[in-house]
Amino acid sequence: MNTTITGRKFELTQDLKAYVEKKFAKLDKFFGDDAEARITMAVEKERQRVEATIHFRGTIFRAEEITSDMYNTIDKTVDAVERQIRKHKTRLEKRLKAGALSSSAFENAEPVEEEKTFDIVKTKLFETKPMSAEEAVLQMNLLGHEFFVFAHDQSGKTSIVYRRKDRNYGLIEVK
Repeated sequence: MNTTITGRKFELTQDLKAYVEKKFAKLDKFFGDDAEARITMAVEKERQRVEATIHFRGTIFRAEEITSDMYNTIDKTVDAVERQIRKHKTRLEKRLKAGALSSSAFENAEPVEEEKTFDIVKTKLFETKPMSAEEAVLQMNLLGHEFFVFAHDQSGKTSIVYRRKDRNYGLIEVK
């Protein structure tokens, strides 16, 4: 796995970098050499944050953890990615490295109930109204939702605004 490590708002030491590489190497059993991992570590007041995004054969794994200790945060982030893989084991077997999800890869793993089906319990049909991203955020907040689908007034394409964990907003634009 090709790993890129970035430190924000603090100096990234060689020891810390080596620790991250060692911990994320634990995930190599699931991925081939063509996997790309981007690890971003940040210090925000008393909080230590680690974000990991791993791209592999069209699948994206993402985890983010925040604690008061950077080493603990790194451990929790690696565990979160591994938990995602175990939770969706059956669906991922076709995309990940052949044999990566064999029982030997999970010998010492704690049991996690695998989701066999995704039950869609409600379907909504609605028309999208052309509006700006700012107007869509306002509409989303007025409705008290975490995301809002709309037709972008400049491109006419379907777009989505959403509230991020850091309480900022994101915009997804469809190609």
